Amino acid sequence: MSKDLKFNKTDQALSFTRHFQDLKNEIAKVVVGQSDIVEQLLISLFSRGHCILVGVPGLAKTLLIRTLSQSLNLSFNRIQFTPDLMPGDITGTEIIEEETASGRKSFRFIKGPLFANIILADEINRTPPKTQAALLESMQEYQVTAGGQRHQLEKPFFVLATQNPIEQEGTYPLPEAQLDRFMFNLWLDYPSFSEEIDIVHQTTAPREVSVQPVLDAAQIMAYQELVREVPVPRSVLEYAVNLVSMTRPDTPKVPGFINKYMSWGAGPRASQYLILGGKALALSEGRYNVNEEDIRKLAVPVLRHRIVTNYAAEAEGLTSVNLITRLLDHKR
Repeated sequence: MSKDLKFNKTDQALSFTRHFQDLKNEIAKVVVGQSDIVEQLLISLFSRGHCILVGVPGLAKTLLIRTLSQSLNLSFNRIQFTPDLMPGDITGTEIIEEETASGRKSFRFIKGPLFANIILADEINRTPPKTQAALLESMQEYQVTAGGQRHQLEKPFFVLATQNPIEQEGTYPLPEAQLDRFMFNLWLDYPSFSEEIDIVHQTTAPREVSVQPVLDAAQIMAYQELVREVPVPRSVLEYAVNLVSMTRPDTPKVPGFINKYMSWGAGPRASQYLILGGKALALSEGRYNVNEEDIRKLAVPVLRHRIVTNYAAEAEGLTSVNLITRLLDHKR
């Protein structure tokens, strides 16, 4: 086993697998179903990525994220994005303070809600681009800028943004360059009939559930480092990069349907996230290197928001997911 790992961290890898399952079990105490979404959220966390969740109201997006924060011994803030929200409302602002004794005045920075480990950015597309950009700076740089000063954010730092796909009036959709900052784009589906029975039963009867913290900040950051040390065969690296490059129209060896239905393909960040996600997925299942099936399993959430379909696809009712699925079939 240590030969496959190529680093002397077998015990830590086994601990990662156990804690990953413990986290899923704790979240399942409160959230019915959505097992794939929970798994992908955790993969993103341990890959140092961020997620955008898309789903109609009432699918427990906020409950899921709050429960995730409870299962981790981390600070959590929820920010409700609205059209009048300003950058300073989320990053913080400087105020003038006067010393009572001397009468001297000075500036003091008051931290905004971004200064937490887990951020729920609720309905991120309802706030203007300037405020969206402030959030995206924090996601990429792990810092905020206020009054010309940079302030470092606590680590780990994990942003989960939500969007409602129905109500689009008065919204500011994230441009593709900003969507690219998110590791995964996760779509929450309606629960199955049996799951909805469980949901209604649990939420309409007296019930107390205690979610126990499984990991703290230091353990999470150690696992984030461990994920990056998982070895990846050259063939799997080539498979991931080749898959991403085949989403780009007018490049060599691209299938005809990509040229026909796609305007823009995914950039190199998609390849990076496929490999990082594959590493975390492999470890979560007790395996110590990545295979092509791991890449295929993560292809839709990684690529869905990074490719742009054209009018021909729209006219035929084809979505980005349809084209990704077709591309995966082509790559078998």
